[in-house]
Amino acid sequence: MVTTSDEFLYITGYTRLPDVMFTLGHEIGRTTVRRILAEDGIEPAPERCKHMPRAPFLKAHWGTIDAMHFFKVEVMTLTGAVRYSVLVVMDLETRHVEVAGIVREAYKGRMIQIVRHLTDAVFTADVRNMLGHAGAKPVRLSRRSPNLNAFIERFICSIKEECLDRVIPLGEAHLRELIREYVIHYHAERPHQSLDGRLIQPADRHASDGPLVRRERLGGLLNYYYREAA
Repeated sequence: MVTTSDEFLYITGYTRLPDVMFTLGHEIGRTTVRRILAEDGIEPAPERCKHMPRAPFLKAHWGTIDAMHFFKVEVMTLTGAVRYSVLVVMDLETRHVEVAGIVREAYKGRMIQIVRHLTDAVFTADVRNMLGHAGAKPVRLSRRSPNLNAFIERFICSIKEECLDRVIPLGEAHLRELIREYVIHYHAERPHQSLDGRLIQPADRHASDGPLVRRERLGGLLNYYYREAA
């Protein structure tokens, strides 16, 4: 893994920095390192670790953190529009997404929750306790904090902009089909900037010089281009 200079400083101290620099062919003293860091306003390692930025913290825990979120979808039925709630879970390291549930929203329960202090307590104490018994530690994020659940919010924005906002779901079965097709596209056919333009689940083999082929999903709403083996 390549570490940026900022992340490098957050995992090293006055003693370790000279050792690391020596392995790179540079000999530098501990006091010199301390003076340079002090001149640049960089605190000693114990103090820096107390205020580790969000990006280095997340990267240090890649593979152990999952993000979970709901989003709402309006579905047209014979009795009118019905709001459905979709629960998605993302592995932050790989960006792999699982749809954990699609349920019709209970309006009565929703209204009761609104009346209760005008809050939407989706992840209640019972839910958090169940996660704890399963060995998962829920982390409650403060409201309006920077990049609040940003990765899974990006997925929700993508599935709405690229799929759900362009189609009127006609019933629950149609909604499930739309989400299923998009998730397949998201994993195996859609390049991701956060993964340096790679696919989450690339195909085993694609020809490098065969004819160009377009794979369509949802009537051409989603497209994937690749070269077919001759």
